[in-house]
Amino acid sequence: MDRFSFLNAAHTEFFAQTYDQYLLNPDAVEPSWRAFFQGFDFGMATYNEENAGQQLANYASQTIDNGQASTKLQKEFNVLKLIDGYRTRGHLFTKTNPVRDRRIYTPTLAIENFGLTFSDLETVFDAAKIIGHKPSTLKEIITHLDNVYCQSIGVEYMYIRKPEVVQWIQNKLNINDNLPNFNVDQKKNILSKLNEAVSFENFLHTKYVGQKRFSLEGGESIIPALDALIEAAAEKGVEHFVMGMAHRGRLNILANIFHKPVQDIFSEFDGKDYDKEYFDGDVKYHLGLTSEKTTRTGKKININLAPNPSHLETVGAVIEGIARAKQDKYFPNDFSKVLPIAVHGDAAVAGQGIVYEIIQMAQLDGYKTGGTIHLVINNQVGFTTNYQDARSSTYCTDVAKVTLSPVLHVNADDAEAVVHAMLFALDFRMTFGSDVFIDLLGYRKYGHNEGDEPRFTQPVLYKIIAKHRNPRDIYAEKLIIDGIVNQDYINKLESDYKGNLDKDLEESRKKTLTIIKPFLQDEWNGFEQVSDDEMLKKVDTTFDKKYLDEIIKVVSTLPSDKKFINKISKIVTDRKTMYDNNVIDWGTAETLAYATLLTEGYNVRVSGQDVERGTFSHRHAVVKVEDSEEEVILLDTLKDAKGTFQIYNSLLSEYAVLGFDYGYALTNPNSLTIWEAQFGDFSNGCQIMIDQYISCGEDKWNNQNGIVLLLPHGYEGQGAEHSSARMERYLQLCARHNMYVADCTTPANFYHLLRRQMKTKFRKPLVVFSPKSLLRHPLCVSTQDELANGSFQETIDDVKVDKSKVKSLVFCTGKFYYDLLAERENNGRNDVALVRIEQLFPLPVDQLKEIIAKYPNADDYVWAQEEPKNMGAYSFMLMNFDLVKWRLASLKAYAAPAAGSSTRDRRRHADAIRMVFDKELFR
Repeated sequence: MDRFSFLNAAHTEFFAQTYDQYLLNPDAVEPSWRAFFQGFDFGMATYNEENAGQQLANYASQTIDNGQASTKLQKEFNVLKLIDGYRTRGHLFTKTNPVRDRRIYTPTLAIENFGLTFSDLETVFDAAKIIGHKPSTLKEIITHLDNVYCQSIGVEYMYIRKPEVVQWIQNKLNINDNLPNFNVDQKKNILSKLNEAVSFENFLHTKYVGQKRFSLEGGESIIPALDALIEAAAEKGVEHFVMGMAHRGRLNILANIFHKPVQDIFSEFDGKDYDKEYFDGDVKYHLGLTSEKTTRTGKKININLAPNPSHLETVGAVIEGIARAKQDKYFPNDFSKVLPIAVHGDAAVAGQGIVYEIIQMAQLDGYKTGGTIHLVINNQVGFTTNYQDARSSTYCTDVAKVTLSPVLHVNADDAEAVVHAMLFALDFRMTFGSDVFIDLLGYRKYGHNEGDEPRFTQPVLYKIIAKHRNPRDIYAEKLIIDGIVNQDYINKLESDYKGNLDKDLEESRKKTLTIIKPFLQDEWNGFEQVSDDEMLKKVDTTFDKKYLDEIIKVVSTLPSDKKFINKISKIVTDRKTMYDNNVIDWGTAETLAYATLLTEGYNVRVSGQDVERGTFSHRHAVVKVEDSEEEVILLDTLKDAKGTFQIYNSLLSEYAVLGFDYGYALTNPNSLTIWEAQFGDFSNGCQIMIDQYISCGEDKWNNQNGIVLLLPHGYEGQGAEHSSARMERYLQLCARHNMYVADCTTPANFYHLLRRQMKTKFRKPLVVFSPKSLLRHPLCVSTQDELANGSFQETIDDVKVDKSKVKSLVFCTGKFYYDLLAERENNGRNDVALVRIEQLFPLPVDQLKEIIAKYPNADDYVWAQEEPKNMGAYSFMLMNFDLVKWRLASLKAYAAPAAGSSTRDRRRHADAIRMVFDKELFR
């Protein structure tokens, strides 16, 4: 009865009874009533407008006295269905493709498909109120719907599950029939930015014939759209703009949005050498830029275009990390001030899996950035592959549905529609703090690059494109027809811009070198770039023991008013017990490293799969209250902490998460930013980030980065996938001064390694092959003094032997040391010394020379490893360690890192150990 409370009293009971009969057995109800109730259910379920129920009530009240629903009422519901049809499927029937006919979709939006006829066109329907209109004719309703949903912009949003979001979108769309409404000055500015985009490409095409530039031609309307976006975003309070994109159109955007000096761009085209020998640079369409922009109203906004490799979509993860770092650093708890923009290609956004990973991160506490505007430059072809072969989904943007993000499909030839869509997207992001997608349908004037022949694979399409006018000329003609500009105005725009380019080209050719301005340079004030000799210098990482004594109390004391499971209580309180007994284990040393850095004003961010507890239950940075699962983070309770501690279990992704954390570290050098793999070999899931960013970002783009990778490594019988972190691959990437690689054997050394990462005046990526079994090995402990007064030791000499009696000098790294130590003690082999190389790169050659000199009687030098011969550090040592003639003690080469059978694995491991102590096996 309550459902029909909007009816007058005379009708309520009759209506309710009839409706109940309909629910029990629809076929038992008179057909006209059955049609009415079907429409009633549809209307009540579909529309959330405040007055929808009352409208339906009015229709019902008018007809109940007769005992039947009228044909007019059925028609009203049919109009409602028509409106819903446009809202849900109108995007399939838009005019959004500038060079191809739309594919045919059925059923269409023809009124016959909704139970309406030509004779209904002049009938006035109250259903128009649903779209914000007064009662209107069907013809007027269709005109409105066609303007809103089927012109140059198609909108997908009806899958969104929050009624308030759907209503907001519908209200926005109903304003001016979703048609652009710009004033004369705004239209002239759109034309000016279009002219810059078109003229820039034309200039490069004539001055640098055949050179790759990955032109924007066919998508030039992105330039006025980005210009309008930045201007509008600044007005809404955005202070930082972070953008990532692939190579297509990058030079145009650098010149006309980021205002990179075009003289520098011309120097890059001319192939001049760089002004510094420190780095090797990258191709011109991979470089990034940071600049300060003043808007037309005087607002200041920091705009950033991240550098990126050719590996498409990787930069999307990086810019999210950059944006989050800026938000955490400058605007804690306010995501609105930093706006990330991800520019995609149509083939890449549909085909690259990292896009899905990034989208899944969008609302997670550790990775959210308050919404990203995704802009797809849709060329309708990927290199040579047609869109039909590039995806199974209807649209390249269908990944947006994962987070129920709205999508606007826009004709790139309609510049005003593109700008209008961009401003709509900005309003949505700023209102709801979530992602929004724009699918900019255009074309690619040339092949994949300017030297490629697209007619090999798309001859019909490129005949059309060859005759197609550019967006500037299309828009200029429109403004001339509207009387806003004349041809002389347009000619002057073009000649003035080209004249400036001519002057810049002339000036650039007077210069002999290319200058590359570092990306995010303002975040790196006070830091310096160094080579490997500086990387090998000792760094003071000591910490006053008095304060260390206070910190251990905090990180080993759980709140007394909360109940925890017994195991976690013991693990936490044991930290203090071990500390007092001077046997500090790995987990306690790691916690103390974070705590000491926090008290010194550094931030700490740890991210990865299961990092809060730790894959091997050693960290317990976050502990849960037994009854409520309330989270307790003891590091947050440090009294004198000047930095912030953040630790997040990531989604089950390596690729996007490491990319995010790389971007975070790139932006905040005063944050110890750590990504930990669940097992070290899982890092191959993010190999592109390691190969293209971490190992060579400084060499290509002049950008430092202090990201730390913790990769559990060690042969303990866990099979091929859980033994090796693929040490050989990282060492193969090492060159000059690009990163640190370490494999520590004591908690104290790991403690100082982490502290050193922050205490230098430079930043390098740090790859650590972290332990598994050593986390609880009885010999793998350190003392209070080693933490308080020690330092990181690149090498650890053997202090347990008489050096004059040593015949075999064995070099090793990591957990294998403890296996060799046990074997030496079992066999009483005091003629064998075990030297640990804790830092593999840069290799501490001078320290190794000093150690070798201490063993005057040694005649047998060994490199020992538990990994097979084709893995581990062997090949690296073969290339870099030539101080003495040495032999290898390791397994033979294998395809898989370790055997699946624990029996076979242990037998092989024992063989590797025996080779160290028995030279005959080597022979």
